[in-house]
Amino acid sequence: MYGAGDVRVEGVPDPAIQEPTDAIVRILRAAICGSDLHPYHGMPATGQGRNMGHEFLGIIEDAGAAVTGLRHGDLVVASFLYQDNTCEFCAEGLQTACPHGGRYGFNGVGGGQAEAIRVPQAEGTLVKLPVSEDSALLPGLLTLADVLCTGYHCAVKAGAGPRTVVAVIGDGAVGLSAVIAAKRLGAEQIILLGGNKDRTDLGRDFGATNIIAERGDEAAERVRQLTGSQGAHAILDCVGTRLVLDTAFGAVRDGGVISRAGIPQYTEGPIGMDMLMRNLTLTGGATPARAYMEHLLPDVLDGTIQPGRVFDRTISLDQAPDGYRAMDNRHALKVLIQP
Repeated sequence: MYGAGDVRVEGVPDPAIQEPTDAIVRILRAAICGSDLHPYHGMPATGQGRNMGHEFLGIIEDAGAAVTGLRHGDLVVASFLYQDNTCEFCAEGLQTACPHGGRYGFNGVGGGQAEAIRVPQAEGTLVKLPVSEDSALLPGLLTLADVLCTGYHCAVKAGAGPRTVVAVIGDGAVGLSAVIAAKRLGAEQIILLGGNKDRTDLGRDFGATNIIAERGDEAAERVRQLTGSQGAHAILDCVGTRLVLDTAFGAVRDGGVISRAGIPQYTEGPIGMDMLMRNLTLTGGATPARAYMEHLLPDVLDGTIQPGRVFDRTISLDQAPDGYRAMDNRHALKVLIQP
């Protein structure tokens, strides 16, 4: 990406092992993430460009000497950040804070929207998949890289579980993944707030019990109407706007939790005395995907959950600029790239 709206497909040198903890992965499937649209909207123009993409799976082609648990030919999915998965933070399940970790597309590491990539800290980042490279499960397995784990983390941080009412704000791929998560965690009632019928219909398939198409104060009032005027125990903000935050505060039950997965597009919020007196908790954060991947993997493999259904368009790598436009214009829910 060379700036806002400027996505190009270019040839680059093949990746090579630089550290003994590296692996080279030939990419079979990649994705465009909703978070990729933020630089697509606001990245300053640059002459160098930035390699894009952090959701990918593929085949290991080469590995450094320190990579002992993986070998050439293994099919693997990568978490959207790389980490060693052995440090104190990783042991606590907070791989996002790993001091040896980082992001794809920065500091000399390529992006996942490519034919191949060098993966640092491969042993702690890549999860082996027990399927063939032509498996129909690949789209669902790819969601383990980020979007499924993001929705799951949001629900976990909110305390979703039995006897809870969960309201998910946002009918994008993260919001729909949060519906999957809330159902998997045993939520009693799952209310999905979204205005796109195709997406909310998918949300019903995933486990939503109620759909609210209204926005703002009207949406908050509808949540209260569906919950005996009390509000939801847990609000999952899968959008990130100030309007959604205000809606969440209006829809949450006293003593409840607002968990944020959407990248915040604001720096201030209603966190004064009213929040204090209502005993509300505001939480959330970037998912430590590596902490959840192996936990969720069996459910994807046996079909208990089908998160791959969030992909509604498949393109070649050369069509990546079209994929960005389709997601930006909301003509596609989530784009799958098949290099």
